Amino acid sequence: MAPLLLGPLLALLHESLKPYVGGRIGGDDAGALTLANYAEIAAPEYVRYFLDTFRVGLISSGLALVLGFPMAHFIVRRASPPVRRLLIGGLVGTLFLSLIVRVYAISMTFGPLGPLSGFSRLLGIKSNSPDGAELMVVLGLMNTTLPLVALTLIGTLQNINPRLEEAAMSLGAPRWKTFFLVTVMMCLPGILSAGIIAYAFCISNLVVPMLVGRGFILFVSNLIYARFSEVANFPGGAALSIAMMVISVGLFYGLLHLVRSTWQEAGK
Repeated sequence: MAPLLLGPLLALLHESLKPYVGGRIGGDDAGALTLANYAEIAAPEYVRYFLDTFRVGLISSGLALVLGFPMAHFIVRRASPPVRRLLIGGLVGTLFLSLIVRVYAISMTFGPLGPLSGFSRLLGIKSNSPDGAELMVVLGLMNTTLPLVALTLIGTLQNINPRLEEAAMSLGAPRWKTFFLVTVMMCLPGILSAGIIAYAFCISNLVVPMLVGRGFILFVSNLIYARFSEVANFPGGAALSIAMMVISVGLFYGLLHLVRSTWQEAGK
């Protein structure tokens, strides 16, 4: 596994330290290694790309969790066996659809001429504005992450004995308190796992902001794509990739530590 996982990362790291020379593909192998590509990323104009990536990804994955948990809870606790099989099959079936097809379906549905175009107006957002583009990106990302989140949480909820909920209510706890303090708290590791999967997919997505971002919303992945494919600036694209990976890993470990600390405090 080491050549498959670490090999490409090490090659990417090495490429990010090469000087870039215009008019050629890749970095200058004869030049001395440099941190100039990372210094370029520190420029203020790059901050927008990182902020849009992490902000929109957080909104999309958060909404996917908010919608996916009740969906998974209904499938596991409320739905009859035939309905449960039908709903799980539907969630799995959506994963077989092309991402491009799903994104264009969202655009046709919620776009200016779509049957649900009033959704953006209901939120006070103009379809052709930057906020409208951000809304389309959020909906596009949710369309792809919601099935993953729901399927992950279905497995989590199936491992929780429903008698624990019944015991809490028999001791006088109201249903809403049982749901939040028993069911949700016991599902917290699964919720964290589903959230990390959804967030990782969102912030690394290239297709959704490219197709429905309309130039207003661009992720770091779009910038990396442009560096590699359009201007052949391999060192710059590699530096962006390494920086994005380091920030993402640090963010995930920080979130993991925060959730674990909250869970331990709640358990006390």
